[in-house]
Amino acid sequence: MDFILDNGVLSVGFSTAGGSFTSIKAQGREYLWQGDPAVWSGQAPICFPICGGLRGDEAVTRSGKAVRLGRHGFARKQEWKLVEQGENMIAFKLESADHPELLESYPFPFSLVARYTLDGAKLCVRYEVANKGEADMPFFIGGHPGFACPLDEGESYSDYKLRFEADEAAELCCAVPATGLIDVEGRIANPMVGRDLPLTHELFDFAETIFDVLESRVVDLVKKDEEKGLRVSFPDFPYLIVWSKPEGDFVAIEPWGGLSTCSDEGDVFEDKRGCLVAAPGETVVRGFEIMIL
Repeated sequence: MDFILDNGVLSVGFSTAGGSFTSIKAQGREYLWQGDPAVWSGQAPICFPICGGLRGDEAVTRSGKAVRLGRHGFARKQEWKLVEQGENMIAFKLESADHPELLESYPFPFSLVARYTLDGAKLCVRYEVANKGEADMPFFIGGHPGFACPLDEGESYSDYKLRFEADEAAELCCAVPATGLIDVEGRIANPMVGRDLPLTHELFDFAETIFDVLESRVVDLVKKDEEKGLRVSFPDFPYLIVWSKPEGDFVAIEPWGGLSTCSDEGDVFEDKRGCLVAAPGETVVRGFEIMIL
């Protein structure tokens, strides 16, 4: 089912398919990538209970439980339930009680609520992860919104840049295209110029840009020499992925709580970078905001 929230400044579309947003419009302009199966059919998938991938799509918990998950987990592929709706807020829920088959790949009873609130020109995204079991629950959560780039006809991809709030490391880790995992030891030069990351399709010929040592918690997507664009603020997330495809007119700005399995990590689930643990009955909350500039 599809839904729309409109506060007169923003009009945002949502779907129970994946529990996420499908459109962000302001003053008639669409800011969210509208998907193209020939390029990337996603728009703003929720990454849970992992961000990125596991080595061989498998890991094991410290208690010996097997975890078998494809890239970014299963939340984005499920049908969610509408659980709350107000004038400027909507919330969807995915829980293992409704999808017991999910426990075969992730053996932890859970409830995940994705809550969205419109606040002026901001879309506030809040993930509420609850442990419904009797043992500690390790997990990862992250956002994967892809934004239209360029925003208007007659513009080119290279007219745009990402503007970071702080200086970032001179070298970044890199993805291994054959596996999607991460090499943290063979680092590559950061393509940023000062605090800006100029956008070009060639930037994504090899793989995504991974900020595993991140100072910024605010990144703007803007047209060069203008303030047209949007701001993503993610104080709750330690990692950022910037991704597109060479033929894609979009850029994904992805706040993640964890990373794909790294070259210096084994396959113990809790030992992966950024792993969160919810105690029985505990709810862990993480969120980010998208503001139209």
